[in-house]
Amino acid sequence: MNNSYSPPRHVAIIMDGNGRWAEKRGLPRLDGHRAGVRNVRPIVAELGRQGVSYITLYTFSTENWRRPQDEVNGLMELLKDVIRKETRNFHKDNVHILHFGTTDGISSDLKKGIQRAEKLTAKNTGPTLGLAFNYGGRAEILRAVKAIVEENVAAEDIDEATIERHLFTAGIPDVDLVIRTSGEYRTSNFLIWQAAYAEYYFTPVLWPDFNEQETVKALEDYSHRQRRYGGLEQDIKC
Repeated sequence: MNNSYSPPRHVAIIMDGNGRWAEKRGLPRLDGHRAGVRNVRPIVAELGRQGVSYITLYTFSTENWRRPQDEVNGLMELLKDVIRKETRNFHKDNVHILHFGTTDGISSDLKKGIQRAEKLTAKNTGPTLGLAFNYGGRAEILRAVKAIVEENVAAEDIDEATIERHLFTAGIPDVDLVIRTSGEYRTSNFLIWQAAYAEYYFTPVLWPDFNEQETVKALEDYSHRQRRYGGLEQDIKC
């Protein structure tokens, strides 16, 4: 990486391609999701080694409820099982887990699992792992606006900071780099406020195959970007 490189503080990943990974191998789609889940911990560990402080993963969107019911049910069971098994592993890795999204429509067991994960890892000082589960960017902003209205905040007192305080990600820095796997070129309603000035990295690699080397490749690509935030290059102070 170039000599002036500093790692992105916050990396967000759209983990796409699990179903296609399974189909290419003649396996059920749920097997692809299982493979994708197994890939999470090593990638989080690699990002931590590379100096990334915040990692947000798009695990289940509000739109994913539209998938076939058997797939949704399988995903819910898989997520419940993963949270139960992997929380202690992440705790050992000093990872702080946060949930970004709502618990509307999910089982009480899964809801309790999410709450236990947040509580157990709350004091960890390593990377913060945000799980965007039952999450949608537009719904998040709508929820924030409604909360501000309910608080009777005067229109002239509403600014960006007001909205940010009411987002799921309140207190978390904006996204620097968004990675999307599987060759798709969409943002899919993911962190649309927080990633307003993020750099994007698209790769054809399917999520279960996105390994540590691919992670470093994405960060290498980021290291050559010039982030201007709407200004000119000479206006940006390194």
